[in-house]
Amino acid sequence: MTPYPPPVTVIMRTKNVAGVVGQALDGLFAQDYGDFELLVVDSGSTDDTLDVVSQYEARVEHLAADSYVPGRVLNRAIAGCGSPVVVFQNSDAVPLHQQALSALLAPFDDADVDATFGRQLPRPEAQTWVRGDYERAFPAMPPPPAWLPYSLPFAAMRRSAWVQRPFYDAAWGSEDTEWGVAAARDARLIEYVPEAAVMHSHNYTLRQLFGRRFIEGEADAFIYGAASPVASALRAWAGAMARDAWQHTHKRDWIGLLQVPLRRAVFHGAYAAGHRHGRRRIAARDTDVGFGQRVVLERYHG
Repeated sequence: MTPYPPPVTVIMRTKNVAGVVGQALDGLFAQDYGDFELLVVDSGSTDDTLDVVSQYEARVEHLAADSYVPGRVLNRAIAGCGSPVVVFQNSDAVPLHQQALSALLAPFDDADVDATFGRQLPRPEAQTWVRGDYERAFPAMPPPPAWLPYSLPFAAMRRSAWVQRPFYDAAWGSEDTEWGVAAARDARLIEYVPEAAVMHSHNYTLRQLFGRRFIEGEADAFIYGAASPVASALRAWAGAMARDAWQHTHKRDWIGLLQVPLRRAVFHGAYAAGHRHGRRRIAARDTDVGFGQRVVLERYHG
């Protein structure tokens, strides 16, 4: 007999995160809400990640590294679980208190709420510009900025809402943004829950930053349409430059200040390159996500 599924399935995706996944799992299993199952989807770890995971009660699914496309992986994972609510926790997202998960789930007492997402606070070693970006993206009080409709590092969703609207896989990344944009268009209710706080941030190298921003640009071509207004892009670049300069000066981070021009050139240049690639794919009706996948993964693991 198949046991009745628990109310919540936590989905955690892993690959070569042995140094941080234990923190994330310790935080999860210390939560005051414990009626969940954990599903770990590993895409070809070659370090000690799976040894760390084996110390916790979890169901593990294995995936070939070259088949990893976030939307497809999430759809497959959710399809294989029967819980009415699914929680998404990144393998490097560490709950900051024991009530984080219960806070994330509390809004589902309202039948109109389809999804929730928590606040992300940067790690102690986060660079100045990273701290600034996270402060803008994840405020202490709602609402979050309009450009962040949903964010999966610590989030939850009714499975019934996913059945009606699975994650897209037209591009390699930004599956959470696409779902959030579609949810707003369909008048679905997503709650931002700052009390559901996790520690999560990345100090990207320039090479990694290029890959991340390339796939975001490609995805945005599919999410928002193929247009690429030059004027708004230039305004965004100028605004980011001025904001970074002020932040680094205020923090007396002079080395970071010197890095601002090159970093923002990569940040916005990679996005523009990805957006052009996305527009070409749309025009050609190209369904192959492989190029964007290689651009990001080779810069992380190459």
